[in-house]
Amino acid sequence: MTTNNMIVLVAFVVYMALMIVIGVIYSKKTKNNEDYFLGGRNLGGWTAALSAQASDMSGWLLMGLPGSVYLAGTGEIWIAVGLLLGTILNWFLVSSRLRRYTIVAGNSLTIPSFFQNRYRDKMGVIKIVSAIIIAIFFAVYTASAFSSGAKLFATLFGKSQNGELDHTAYLIGLLIASVVILVYTFMGGFRAVCTTDLIQGMLMLVAILAVPIIAYVLVTKDNTFSQALVEHGVQNPDNFLNFMKNDDGTPVSAVSIISSLAWGLGYFGMPHIIIRFMAIKNEHEVKKSRTIAIIWVILSLAAACFIGVIARAFLTPTLDAGASETAFIRLIQQIFSNNFVLIFIGGIFLCGILAAIMSTADSQLLVTASAVSEDMFKGVIKKNASEKTSLLVGKIAVVAVAVIAFFIALDPSSSIMGLVSDAWAGFGAAFGPVVLLALFWKRSTLSGAITGMAVGAVTVIVWDYLPLIGGQTIYAASGLYSLVPGFFLALLVNVIVSLCSKKPSNEIVQEFESIKNIEI
Repeated sequence: MTTNNMIVLVAFVVYMALMIVIGVIYSKKTKNNEDYFLGGRNLGGWTAALSAQASDMSGWLLMGLPGSVYLAGTGEIWIAVGLLLGTILNWFLVSSRLRRYTIVAGNSLTIPSFFQNRYRDKMGVIKIVSAIIIAIFFAVYTASAFSSGAKLFATLFGKSQNGELDHTAYLIGLLIASVVILVYTFMGGFRAVCTTDLIQGMLMLVAILAVPIIAYVLVTKDNTFSQALVEHGVQNPDNFLNFMKNDDGTPVSAVSIISSLAWGLGYFGMPHIIIRFMAIKNEHEVKKSRTIAIIWVILSLAAACFIGVIARAFLTPTLDAGASETAFIRLIQQIFSNNFVLIFIGGIFLCGILAAIMSTADSQLLVTASAVSEDMFKGVIKKNASEKTSLLVGKIAVVAVAVIAFFIALDPSSSIMGLVSDAWAGFGAAFGPVVLLALFWKRSTLSGAITGMAVGAVTVIVWDYLPLIGGQTIYAASGLYSLVPGFFLALLVNVIVSLCSKKPSNEIVQEFESIKNIEI
């Protein structure tokens, strides 16, 4: 291992040790399920905002998205636009009302338990369906975070410099990332996760803003930016920098733009994001969190796209498709390489990538654990289970999902954006329409919610995985992101079945109406 790598490794070890220490501290403060899964509903504005957004912006923000822009140009930024719009709508439409409703509806600790309490599901069917969907799609989503961590380690410490990653280094990185995330999530629960997310969110923002600005200054010091792009293989810089065109000069299709903007719909159904709304201390903190979160997202998404563009003009040699998701890593390596101080600063910035990865994986593991413990075990299997037993089951679930995600992420060639895309569509289609209708339509019914949820999840699976059109999946044949048909089919089915079902009871309607007039 080179001296440069040793310095970076020291920065990584210090950072990961700090995360584990936080887990140990909060393990002593966790007394029951509400503490472990919701932090006692006591999150402040800054913690809630940065935790929600850091848990959203995983390794794909600093690896997947810049890699896409690096390869295809600014025509890829439509995903960022969709995510920004989704973030804004989620904070303005969902955050306050969901927080109030979950308290009034039986002090719900999880999204599935809110659905059960909202619709008075005495059989617990919606809890089971929700928990199964969470376990399936979060295993995939967590795998994307583990894969990001493994690619980070393989790029930094592996023998391969370009093209395929060093498989041995990838495996070691996958193991280290999985174990560290697992340890502090297992020990400290929600408060540990949110506190580490606060630190990680700030570190991510510093890294993602500072590095591309420094790189741009260096690129344009003795050259124009367009000339630098040409020197690094971009045939027509005007096309590369035009968000309405692809790198080859062809227009970005309407289907591509719709698919990219549709990523914003996913926010309404992301359990690991909207659960933060449930945990905020009070209404005043919700408003503060909203402002902080939106500013953070605007800066981070714009910077991530900028990284992809800058890296294309800066990096030598030019990366191929297999290595494009490591563009930000290599950018840091090439900028901060001249002396001990710069190398250590580069190591801290590389910890920003690690922060993005860890802040999402920990949240996903915790939400999955709550679904298994609160919704399946205590909610259905053993309703009289003690707090201690239920908490233990939740922690076992954390380990189980981490192991499954580990095996899904074993393939180094798997795309980070591909894994995130599949999980994002699954959650957005299955839960998004149910959340919106549960919060804003009093005529919504249990049968409508369950049917819509199932239709959304199944549509995504069929659209993305079954070769129904000439040996191709519907997605491959049409280019339309599965979240679009999944979300709107689920919404339509939910409305139709609800209208065909018996009207909600007076108790449900009165509870729904009461949300308008209370402030908690």
